[in-house]
Amino acid sequence: MYQSPEGVPIAMAFAFMSSLYFRGKIGYAMHFAAESGVFIIAPGFGLVPPDWRLTPERMKVMSRTPVDIAKRNYRQPLERDARSIAETLAPDAQIVLLGSVASGKYVDILWPVFQHRLRFPTAFAGLGDMSRGGLMLRAVRANRELEYCTLDAPRHRTTGDGKIPEGW
Repeated sequence: MYQSPEGVPIAMAFAFMSSLYFRGKIGYAMHFAAESGVFIIAPGFGLVPPDWRLTPERMKVMSRTPVDIAKRNYRQPLERDARSIAETLAPDAQIVLLGSVASGKYVDILWPVFQHRLRFPTAFAGLGDMSRGGLMLRAVRANRELEYCTLDAPRHRTTGDGKIPEGW
């Protein structure tokens, strides 16, 4: 994976390692938001641009950083970068999260910073990762941006017994 000392762009590495889901996310983000800014959550490093170089040393840090809001080594860099980005945003700017909103691993850190500006694709509700990846790739091919909703909308879809469905 590391063909040079400079490493490989994180977007390329993640797309290779995670297949359809991340390929869909990065393709969608680069198609619809490249000019306004695309960032990837890199555990232990915060928010990084798609061309940020993933080296063996950085990969070690990421692999040792649990994606857990209770862990400072995950939470603090993400909070730091989110606050830095928020300071530069226009008041009406939207931040679109293409990751999971069902758990708090991203939302519980990003919502206090971005609040009503934090959005996610409405069509994600009830879909698993692979379905989301395919949906985003189809949206790119059709050049049709998805609709977004705020996180004030229900994040969890439950089954009749009150459980959150698998994949959501």
